[in-house]
Amino acid sequence: MHPSHLDGLNPAQHAAVTFGITGADDARSEGTRRAPPLLIIAGAGTGKTKTLATRVAHLILNGADPRRLLLLTFARRMASEMLRRVEHICAQALDQRMPLAAQAVEWSGTFHAVGAKLLRLYAGSIGLDPAFSILDRGDSADLMDIARDELRLSETKGRFPKKATCLAIYSNVVNGQLPLHDAIARFFPWYGEWEEELKRLFAAYVEMKQAQVVLDYDDLLLYWSKMMAVAEIAQLVAARFDHVLVDEYQDTNALQAAILLGLKPDGTGLTVVGDDAQSIYSFRSARIENILEFPALFSPAAEVITLEQNYRSTQPILAACNRVIGHAAERFTKNLHSDRVGGGRPLLALVADETAQVDFVVERVLANREAGMELRQQAVLFRASQHSAPLEIELFRRGVPYLKFGGLKFLEAGHVKDLLALLRWVENPRDRSAGFRVLKLIPGIGPASARRALDGG
Repeated sequence: MHPSHLDGLNPAQHAAVTFGITGADDARSEGTRRAPPLLIIAGAGTGKTKTLATRVAHLILNGADPRRLLLLTFARRMASEMLRRVEHICAQALDQRMPLAAQAVEWSGTFHAVGAKLLRLYAGSIGLDPAFSILDRGDSADLMDIARDELRLSETKGRFPKKATCLAIYSNVVNGQLPLHDAIARFFPWYGEWEEELKRLFAAYVEMKQAQVVLDYDDLLLYWSKMMAVAEIAQLVAARFDHVLVDEYQDTNALQAAILLGLKPDGTGLTVVGDDAQSIYSFRSARIENILEFPALFSPAAEVITLEQNYRSTQPILAACNRVIGHAAERFTKNLHSDRVGGGRPLLALVADETAQVDFVVERVLANREAGMELRQQAVLFRASQHSAPLEIELFRRGVPYLKFGGLKFLEAGHVKDLLALLRWVENPRDRSAGFRVLKLIPGIGPASARRALDGG
């Protein structure tokens, strides 16, 4: 007899996977559609991905129509990995008789990708041209720079923010649904003197996007949210999905929370997974309040199931983590624990600045080597690739060989973006940022000449 897809789950994972999903008879699909709202608090290393993938598979195996499931993640790769696991679980549970069951999950991906797909379908209902082009962050910054240049803000006597900073401020306004004054005060107070100029810049930026029939990433959420605010359209969109499952809910912003509430106003069929202790993207307008306040959004309140058994770390590390997060003013109570014992207590090193941090790390690496630990047995982890630059310089200066993993993504490389800009401009001659980038590649043509050419001068 083939083992159940629920085998190998610990009690908390089992509860999270099966909550609100009824048994295996012909009426079971009605039961899955009425699943109450669920919040899964998944501590670090507690099998979050396994649990969410198994819940999706459990829904399908109990009669839920995979075409009526919506799976939202924060990375395309995670969506693909989740579906791969779902397909594997379904194939095993069905003894390979229906290995393609999970492939029928048509609606999965990032909020932005799903938003783009829905906007193509319903754009006309909110006054959008469904043939819109989508700007990536680099292209959006280039268009912002064109607007900045045309308003002559790059010629100001003071230090007006650069294009990437302007785009970051704009994104916080849109995603956080904040007045410009509040967004600047909260995230960029040193640019407070430029509030009026930024207001003019953002108005010009929006006008340019509309004239060129382009949307940036922020627009994908903004217009999706606007769709869900129109009752007739919201009903059409919501009617597509019996279940909405969301990963990394602690990183959602105000727009994303509003979208989810529009999809599932009473919470029926809504499952969100996250960890309040891992909310680190407030600078991108993520709202920790979204996850903290989620249970109280519905009546009766959403079920909360907490995963606490950690499979990644040893107990001394978890004990330190529990002590640190225990000081949080607002949090869901959880106590991470592990069956893995051994290992020393983690060391917390407090340093004065980045230079001192680099010195500490290099000295520690060299001391470990002198104690018999080879360099290949040591690793330094970074939150982002660019943070490694000071350490790389110091390692090079001291003659310490190293191997770096990670860096620029392929699509972010300059020559690749040049080619994509050319293709976008050919497809949509009104795409001013694409044309601006392409024209500047021609020897002898600078920003002013490129702008005149685009204006027909």
